[in-house]
Amino acid sequence: MEREQDPSAEKEQPPATDEATSHTVGLLDKQPPARPRSAARRPWSARRIPAALTALIIAVAAGALLFDVIRVRAGQAAAGWRRRLADELATRPLDDPAVQVGAAVIAVLGLWLIILALSPGLRHHLPLETPEAQMRAVLDREAAELKLRDAAMRVPGVSAAKVRFFQHRVKARADVRFRAPVDVKADLQAALQEALDRLALARPPSLNVRVRPRRK
Repeated sequence: MEREQDPSAEKEQPPATDEATSHTVGLLDKQPPARPRSAARRPWSARRIPAALTALIIAVAAGALLFDVIRVRAGQAAAGWRRRLADELATRPLDDPAVQVGAAVIAVLGLWLIILALSPGLRHHLPLETPEAQMRAVLDREAAELKLRDAAMRVPGVSAAKVRFFQHRVKARADVRFRAPVDVKADLQAALQEALDRLALARPPSLNVRVRPRRK
């Protein structure tokens, strides 16, 4: 025998759509977790030209010295340049101007090579934010400057603009033809900051904005 259902109990049960709606709203209220910033860095330059020049100079000097040593071991006289070099090193004092100039040049070249070895180079490349640490993306510095310059030119009152990217800052200079310079600077700061955020740089630089009035 089937048991009769109470119609009032059926009315008290909430509809399934309400439960689904509340569940959906709860999911929408939950914000996705913030993505950790990637430690993107500027790519390292291959330094092909300095490396090739250094290797060529060392190869030529070592080859000439080795050839002359082999000639001496074979019973022939040493080359004139090696005898003169040995005499100069043996007789010329350390306070001689030629020795000091030569030592300074060699020290500068050595310091230059050390700086090249410790710095990444490729200063015209700006690293971009990437979702994965293994993924790398860069933006050309000139392209970024043009992007920000276009954003500056769209600000009402700006007749000319110049944007320069540096290591940790961006310098923007704009000429104002009309409107108050204070208002133009505020709008220009907001426009450039928005354009800078859209570039998604891994290390956003600081923004330095200056305006100057230009009258016809």
